[in-house]
Amino acid sequence: MNKVEHIGIAVKDIEAANAVYAKLLGAAHYKMEEVLSEGVQTSFFKVGLNKIELLQATKPESAIAKFIDRKGEGIHHIAFAVENIKAEMARLKKEGFKLLNEEPKRGADNKLIAFVHPKSANGVLVELCQEIE
Repeated sequence: MNKVEHIGIAVKDIEAANAVYAKLLGAAHYKMEEVLSEGVQTSFFKVGLNKIELLQATKPESAIAKFIDRKGEGIHHIAFAVENIKAEMARLKKEGFKLLNEEPKRGADNKLIAFVHPKSANGVLVELCQEIE
């Protein structure tokens, strides 16, 4: 894993959250994108070299909707940049981590993504991100 790619924050109302985070961070979001496969609308902020991803559910059965129903708004996941997502997935499986995906899938911000189950990472949902060439 190369670096923290972003921190994902589940929100109920992305427009209201955009306003809050723009004030908090002193800069507007730079990108919004809907990820149909995940049932989410995303919004990205840059903070120095780091990014914050806000996620609002677009479907009541999406993981973000279920997360907010159980836990409320807040930090949903931490994402790490990787150079070779398939190799990293294989390494983590070999180390005993449970993955939520058998194959990487297309995510927001031009990335291939896969998730590590929180039960195998001390309660933290970990996302792996590889830039799509």
